Amino acid sequence: MRLEVLHVPDCPNLAPMLERLAEVTDLPVETRVIESEDESVRFGMAGSPTLLVDGVDPFAAPGDGGVSCRLYRDEEGRIVSAPSVEQLREAITGRSTPVGVLSAWRTRALPLDEVERAAYRAILRAFATTGHPSAPVDLEQVTGGHVAEVLKALHDADAIRLTSYGEIAVAYPFSAIPTRHRVRIDDRVDVYAMCAVDALGIAPMVGADTVIASVDVTTDRSITVVTRDGGTTWSPDTTVVFVGADAGGGASADCCCDYLNFFVDHAAAQTWTSEHRGVPGQIISRREAEDLGRRLFGHLLV
Repeated sequence: MRLEVLHVPDCPNLAPMLERLAEVTDLPVETRVIESEDESVRFGMAGSPTLLVDGVDPFAAPGDGGVSCRLYRDEEGRIVSAPSVEQLREAITGRSTPVGVLSAWRTRALPLDEVERAAYRAILRAFATTGHPSAPVDLEQVTGGHVAEVLKALHDADAIRLTSYGEIAVAYPFSAIPTRHRVRIDDRVDVYAMCAVDALGIAPMVGADTVIASVDVTTDRSITVVTRDGGTTWSPDTTVVFVGADAGGGASADCCCDYLNFFVDHAAAQTWTSEHRGVPGQIISRREAEDLGRRLFGHLLV
């Protein structure tokens, strides 16, 4: 395996990248100074510093490129100067769990651009307060009048999904159309979540009580998850969650959301997985599912 870090001269973030790589692997790490836009294109630098694993950037995301400083997202969604030790270990070893893949997937989708981030938050707040996405006119001010361009950038990053008419269909964790996961926020507004994990992430994201009403796809039995005053109760209390994704890749809405579901117990989840052997994934506990939802979405409106 060949590890190479591309960087601009005197890059302040080169040192933390190399220090963390040294914690992860004993393999030699080459460095290459990039001094022009032409060189960044030629060698594949998506901002400084860029790690290449056998010539591939494992942290590639839409919009990255050039000789400017590069920003990353850690496991909590915070903007950082270099990937964490765990993120680098996963990138190099390639041994990630479905939960790890989902975390990385959603983390890469978070917008780094200030205007795009502000628009994303405005869309999330609209869902949380009305149950519906923002109308384009409501985003004029926050985008400086560049609504269509900002929405397209968010769509390309998979932070949201647009219909063929340019309307907002999804803003993770919310869905503009009904799903099997209905969430009542603060006993005042009903919204729909894209998946079970997204539903669990709404309470910590909006800082309010929620009631999730879902269904086990194998038994049609109702499942209810109530979050009140920071505590969560599940009914039935044997409920588990399956986390998985289509191996084909693509947008989360197309490749994993339909597979992240509640099941009344471990046996029901195993029945579903045995019937869907082409969907790699794992069954996780209630606490693990709550922690995952909080980690993916709890910081979005902070």
